[in-house]
Amino acid sequence: MTRTRFTLLAGCFALSVACAAPPAFAQPTPPAVANPLPTTTNPDPKTPGTADIPVPAQAGAAPSPATPPAAARQTLVATPGDANDVDEVSLPAKPAAILAGRAKWEEAVPSLKAAFQRIEADLAKAGIQPVGRPIAVFAKTDDDGFQYDAMIPIAAMPDPKPAESDGLRFGTTPSGRALRFPHKGSYDEIDGTYETLTAYLDAKDVVVQDRFIEEYVTDLNDKADEKLDVNIYALPK
Repeated sequence: MTRTRFTLLAGCFALSVACAAPPAFAQPTPPAVANPLPTTTNPDPKTPGTADIPVPAQAGAAPSPATPPAAARQTLVATPGDANDVDEVSLPAKPAAILAGRAKWEEAVPSLKAAFQRIEADLAKAGIQPVGRPIAVFAKTDDDGFQYDAMIPIAAMPDPKPAESDGLRFGTTPSGRALRFPHKGSYDEIDGTYETLTAYLDAKDVVVQDRFIEEYVTDLNDKADEKLDVNIYALPK
């Protein structure tokens, strides 16, 4: 991940706030680039499985089904997108385990990967079944870095829902009408997809929410992995 693509989206989102009425977008002015801040991922991803998530007791409940392999887990929208086009989809609200974090630009992939590993470890410890692909929701970005919510959809919301423990909480994935922009290629090259996204929103006069979503269809292992497949979602207002 680089600052370039978030500079593009920061301009796009700032513009969407200014556009209370639906006239055509003006060209956003990118903010100045500053030096990165230290990573302050919370909680520490180096200590997975530290959260003690209570397992709901259900009398006579059947044993939990085997956790599906990560590669077999479902995306938010079952129908694949067109690799060469933008499509409009409806995102369902799915129960999910959520972990907040923040990172410097150059540490995006290891920070997100560690967050997903921490969630997986805590879910396994609690006997809660993950069923969806990892998701990152980016809501606050600046020249130095970004804040995110790492999410993994689960089969069902625990009942009763456990209280937040060591930063891990339970909620739902973003839902509603969305524009899906596919990215296939390394994470180092994802700026090109965000440039396409920004140009599309500009051309269509689309005003979007001040957040965006990345869903990792393939595992986020290395920023240079050319086989990476990501769904990027922008949510119109």
